[in-house]
Amino acid sequence: MTLLHWAILSPFLFAVLIPFLYKACRPVHTGWFVLLLPVALFSYFIQFMPITRDGNEIKETAQWMPSFGIDFIAYIDGLGLLFALLITGIGSLVVLYSIYYLDKKKEQLHNFYVYLMMFMGAMLGVVLSDNLIVLYMFWEFTSISSFLLIGYWYHRERSRYGALKSMLITVFGGLSMLGGFILLYIMGGTFSIRELIAQSDQLMTSALFIPALILVLLGAFTKSAQFPFHIWLPDAMEAPTPVSAYLHSATMVKAGIYLVARMSPIFAETSLWLWLVGGFGIFTLFWGSFNAVRQTDLKGILAFSTVSQLGLIMSLLGVGAAALHYAHLDDNIYLVATLAAVFHLINHATFKGSLFMVVGIIDHETGTRNIRKLGGLMSFMPITFTVAVIGAFSMAGLPPFNGFLSKEMFFTGMVRVLEMDIFSLDTVGILFPVLAWVGSVFTFIYSMILVFKTFTGEHQPEKLEKKPHEAPFGMLISPIILASLVVVFGFFPNILSERIIAPAVAAITPSLVEEGHAIETHITFWHGFTPELFMTLGVILFGILLYQLLPKWRKIYSWIPERLTLNSMYDGGLVLGERAAFSFTRGYMTGFIRSYLVYIFVFFIGILMFSLWFKGAFTINTDELAPIGIYEIAIALLLVISSVTILFAKSRLTSIIALGAAGYTVSLFFVLFRAPDLALTQLVIETVSVALFLLCFYHLPKLSRHEERMKFKLENALISIGVGVVVTLFAISSYSTKLFDSISSYYIENVYEEAGGKNMVNVILVDFRGFDTLFEICVLAIASLGIYSMIKLRLTRRKEG
Repeated sequence: MTLLHWAILSPFLFAVLIPFLYKACRPVHTGWFVLLLPVALFSYFIQFMPITRDGNEIKETAQWMPSFGIDFIAYIDGLGLLFALLITGIGSLVVLYSIYYLDKKKEQLHNFYVYLMMFMGAMLGVVLSDNLIVLYMFWEFTSISSFLLIGYWYHRERSRYGALKSMLITVFGGLSMLGGFILLYIMGGTFSIRELIAQSDQLMTSALFIPALILVLLGAFTKSAQFPFHIWLPDAMEAPTPVSAYLHSATMVKAGIYLVARMSPIFAETSLWLWLVGGFGIFTLFWGSFNAVRQTDLKGILAFSTVSQLGLIMSLLGVGAAALHYAHLDDNIYLVATLAAVFHLINHATFKGSLFMVVGIIDHETGTRNIRKLGGLMSFMPITFTVAVIGAFSMAGLPPFNGFLSKEMFFTGMVRVLEMDIFSLDTVGILFPVLAWVGSVFTFIYSMILVFKTFTGEHQPEKLEKKPHEAPFGMLISPIILASLVVVFGFFPNILSERIIAPAVAAITPSLVEEGHAIETHITFWHGFTPELFMTLGVILFGILLYQLLPKWRKIYSWIPERLTLNSMYDGGLVLGERAAFSFTRGYMTGFIRSYLVYIFVFFIGILMFSLWFKGAFTINTDELAPIGIYEIAIALLLVISSVTILFAKSRLTSIIALGAAGYTVSLFFVLFRAPDLALTQLVIETVSVALFLLCFYHLPKLSRHEERMKFKLENALISIGVGVVVTLFAISSYSTKLFDSISSYYIENVYEEAGGKNMVNVILVDFRGFDTLFEICVLAIASLGIYSMIKLRLTRRKEG
């Protein structure tokens, strides 16, 4: 593996060391050691910026399972580098913030930082993997690690609920996405994203193309909290604030955005992609901003604002797909949506990260996040207030902050939809600018609520758990840095344009780059008196009016019955699912082993007989059968007699002796077939088994009359005969039908040369099937430990009794 591979895996490796660092350096906050890794990774990735700026890419391959087309291919282009810098850069600030936010005496810091490093490594793997299966593996790692982070305060019921909710929804999406990846492999014959993009024209002609598109989008929508899957994100706010700042500003929720951007070159030229991505995105923008206004918890406002902002970016990626249909034009006017998506992605990470940290400071210093209890904090927390104003005004799209620039570009992209004469956008497309404007009005309102309901108005010290004061400087460093970036990127946006934005846009629209289209990314404040400017003025004026009249129209939120909300439906679905599962399980879990054997054997008979019939696989070929001698016949009759004796014996001792006779008879077959190793193994196993059976059954009571006179059951006899018949038919068919050459010749040729052994059976078990043998030993070891633990527990209980 190369240095790039180790950079991706380093957070996982470092996570192993954290518990030891936690114990060895207790006087020092563990976060100081953890901080070194994201800073080092950010420094490492930033060196690739000149490479991607020049249109070049980095691709490093580490073979994993090449026979299955699965290799760990680390790939850096403009899009991957952008996300890698966000993951490590914001990650560094979050770790620094957590050092002052989390008390080393009260919190289990080793667990927190282990989960955080796992999550960072998983996100790096998602955005820097070219192989779809490897990407999926890291994708599910993000679900697992975010589950652990959200449920970090596991003693709180709401934390456990939020963690489980996020896990169920995102894992459902992840499994759907895996199905889409498999369909892409069936169509394109490769798991490589680069190679699939090169075949996009051919893939579009396949009948599996649309199902693959829908399944991939399910994964993206669930992870990036698009309507109606957004319901997990507000409950995820039960996590510690550093986790919320990291997951919901720059990482987990952006994974779905990344997936849509990465897969756009494959799917973007279809109308379904534009309408699903753009349509769900623009409605999520409206729905998230509309519901953010009704929240009274500061984190709740930020949660729904994140849903809203993710919808904004998603809608831009959907509309930006239309640019591929205007590739013949020299004008880049239709690329503005994709440019805005990338720019707002960066801006959202800066202002949303700072706002989450501000809310964490307020909670930390006052003991509450409820805006009904807050107010008048500006005089107590002037620095925090300043950071909050910068972040909130940027989120509202006000000048001179970076959010204003990307919001103007967002409006431009939505207005351009009306000029497109494809996919009915010139008619139905009016919904895009309308919902964009309405959503922006609500965005303005909740941004003002966030600032003015918290920092202005009447101070209510009697409702606060703590006396408010400014946070320690260490806790302010990270939000101040992010707020500074908001201002810097607002005044000097072209710092990013050529270095970060243009390479990312080129990665999303590779076909335009191949055709020689230059991507113009120069960003300016003033574009004249355009419709976008008047839309912004309308947002501000109408937003101020609605904010002032908020108490009068806020009652509309009570019009929606609670039982009809998506959260209520989710909870009701879980309850119904649990009840159905309980009823179903209670029906077949009888507590009797014989019942479970009936299920297993009936399924065994049905599926194997169906396979033989469906494939027409049953054949009989006696050409190569060896002659059957008198010894084989005699031993076979002995085996049948001993087996039947077990069934009809009236004492356990007789059954055990008959069982041992059957086993020893099988060992005689091995002797006749010249397999002394197997014969010796069988003899040892049978001797030990018979001894153990005799030892156990000696202590059991004698058979009752009822047990001695057990009735004959026809269904049991039919199942027994069926199993025997099916196994016999399969044995005959497998011997008679040779679909490929036997592997025995390979072993004969390579046992001595490759493994240096003369005993073929031993070499196969130890070398060629070494992992199989190792896992069998592991299973036995686990079983032994389990038995030992149960015996130990029973002895302990006896002593206590």
